[in-house]
Amino acid sequence: MQWIHFSDLGEDPRSAMQGHRWLVMNAEDVPQATAALAFSELEDVLVAVDHRGVEVQHGLWMRAVHLMLVNDAEQAEALRSSSGITQVIASDQPVESHLW
Repeated sequence: MQWIHFSDLGEDPRSAMQGHRWLVMNAEDVPQATAALAFSELEDVLVAVDHRGVEVQHGLWMRAVHLMLVNDAEQAEALRSSSGITQVIASDQPVESHLW
């Protein structure tokens, strides 16, 4: 499976995402990822966010996310019902181990 980290996108995020199935990012990347999130939809690239250790701030960015990792099961359940994200998982495994 092809995936790319947000930090590896470079100056042309749309071109960098072409041919990849997943864009993987950390919570700290989200504020700088507006263009990448928009291009991910155009390029049919799924988005995974490792949000462990950081408080989740709800926003429009969540509409582009397909997988989010969080700290605990209670937080995961709350986000499942409020965010619209396909998969919200409490896990200590690397985010890449949950990609489909």
